[in-house]
Amino acid sequence: MDLSLTDEQEFLREAARGTVSRFKIIEAAREAQDKGLEELPDLWPSAREAGWSGLLVSEAGGGAGLGVFDAMLVAEELGRVLAPVPFLGLLPATALLDAASYDGLEAIASGEVRPVWIPTRPPGDLEPNWTVDGPGAARPAAPVIEGDGDNVRVTGRAAYVPDAPGADLLVVVGVDGTVAVVEASAPGVTVEQVVRYDVTRAVAHVTLADAPGKLLSVSPDAAADAWYVAQALIAAEAVGTVQTTLEMSVQYAKERFTFGRPIGSYQAIKHELTEVLRRLENARSLLFYAGWARADEPGEWPLAASAARSAAGGALDFATRSNINVHGGIGATWEHDAPLYFRRAQLTRRLVGGHGDATDRVAERLLAA
Repeated sequence: MDLSLTDEQEFLREAARGTVSRFKIIEAAREAQDKGLEELPDLWPSAREAGWSGLLVSEAGGGAGLGVFDAMLVAEELGRVLAPVPFLGLLPATALLDAASYDGLEAIASGEVRPVWIPTRPPGDLEPNWTVDGPGAARPAAPVIEGDGDNVRVTGRAAYVPDAPGADLLVVVGVDGTVAVVEASAPGVTVEQVVRYDVTRAVAHVTLADAPGKLLSVSPDAAADAWYVAQALIAAEAVGTVQTTLEMSVQYAKERFTFGRPIGSYQAIKHELTEVLRRLENARSLLFYAGWARADEPGEWPLAASAARSAAGGALDFATRSNINVHGGIGATWEHDAPLYFRRAQLTRRLVGGHGDATDRVAERLLAA
């Protein structure tokens, strides 16, 4: 097993870093906290130019034909700067549309049409049905898809759907594992944007009331795969954010002096930052393994993606709290960058099933084995 990056993957990662570095995202996020979301830069044109909309679309469909591991490299760079790119909702959607050989793949690969996936959890030991995120702790049943072919009707509701605001197509998984595509402008579709904790993450409540759609020719296994693609992407984003907060903390620990010594020389700080590094490397290792498993060991992919999400989620929560702690008083003020990363951590831990759900999936797989 060789987990080293190829030259093409190194280039992809560096190109992603260069793309987002052209924008003052963190500064804009601080402004958006006070003045509104319109202060955030629109990164979608740059994402299209970089080809991210077609990462998981086959070359025959007009895309790059790359794998989930490659997409995770981009996601990590987005997480480093909290880039408000509609990536998390996009990639699972394109994976399903590509698997179904959807007619409009070229427009999707080019970014002319932006789809979004409604996060739908596959059945498991704790919940035997397909479910979606709800406004509370309970998980409502997935939407109901009735009919066949190009004439289906979709009814249901999902809360906190990542990247739903502004999407053109909704890729919906039904309560029976079937998948349909619905135009966001279709009758009966309501997309209500909400802001929770993190202004750099666009989420919305999506309601479908007898909305017309088209059935996609994909199996429930493909629908389940989309769930684990999202878990891996969230883990990759989290790893990027942890890396940034660790760098911030280490730099400040070297610069800040008390009693004539840098605070990084004190055990309380040293040990805390070492723990952040340990969690980061553990999460990154699991993330790389998940990327490998998706391509070379599909049977281990659900476990690997869930483990990566669980470990990266724990690392993200610990690292963002540690960042505030190391920066002392200034790290607890809204004028500082540290709370922006903390807010990302608090929203991320609840999205797409949450970190706890991923941990339950790991336990389920291990106990079954």
